[in-house]
Amino acid sequence: MKRFCFTLLAFLPFVVLLYAALLYVMGSFIPPAATPNILNSSIVGQTELRLKEVKHFGTVDILFLGSSHAYRGFDTRIFEKAGFRCFNLGTSAQTPLETKILLRRYLDRLNPKLIVYDVFPTTFSIDGVESFVDILANDSVDFATFEKFIVMHNVKLYNTFFYQILSDPLHKRLELDQPKHIDDDTYINGGYVEKEISYFKYINHPKQEWKFNIEQYKNFEETLELIKKRNIEVVLVFAPITSSLYHSYTNNKLFNDKMDAYGEYYNFNEMLTLNDSLHFLDEHHLNQYGVQLFDEKLIELLITKGQIP
Repeated sequence: MKRFCFTLLAFLPFVVLLYAALLYVMGSFIPPAATPNILNSSIVGQTELRLKEVKHFGTVDILFLGSSHAYRGFDTRIFEKAGFRCFNLGTSAQTPLETKILLRRYLDRLNPKLIVYDVFPTTFSIDGVESFVDILANDSVDFATFEKFIVMHNVKLYNTFFYQILSDPLHKRLELDQPKHIDDDTYINGGYVEKEISYFKYINHPKQEWKFNIEQYKNFEETLELIKKRNIEVVLVFAPITSSLYHSYTNNKLFNDKMDAYGEYYNFNEMLTLNDSLHFLDEHHLNQYGVQLFDEKLIELLITKGQIP
């Protein structure tokens, strides 16, 4: 038994070196489609540009948080036209855990007067791997990333983390200029992503229920506590999804009651009438016509409620 353990320990450095070599080669020279367990960059939602810009953006009046409903729903130009300097820190599939990590990194830099937090029910049910890997691949690797390792065990997460350390230990990739226009997405200064106008074809959905992860609610509460300690007002917003999708869920009231208990909460699926075909680009996201109506209504509401001057 002792000999076996000694042999195993002697073999371990070779295994580590082999893993590192294969990881570097696969991440650097093999097309991403052929390496699904390594994410060496991301063009979804222009996260790389957003996390590069936020480091030098300065203080804001309003900070937007949340998933793709945030970075595709809160157009910073519309709010700036109304007189408010804003930054949109939304990322794809951002769960409360990723929100907490991003706030720890950037809240003091931005020092907002108001936070508008997009609370989409699905982000309270998923594990957050997609969002965390997206942030990991497009921002600096620091000790805060280890928080994810404590609560998650995921191969893509591990591979991406170690690949970033191997390929770019000094984070030189963050100094490269990235295109603002990719396919039909255009990055707008301040974190918003505008998609070329398209329309959604109405469909019916079978009855279903939102599923929730208790751990994500715990992260959500810790995030709100982090904001509260800075004496920053926060407004929770459920951005519009298509009416057919929204009404297919039978437990919307359960989620609404939960959010109401946390503070000021606006569910625009019950406050704003939109057309599924005219105002959406897919069942989850508004097109630019829908964004205009949504943001104007939100600004009106925030001013009327006295949450922004």
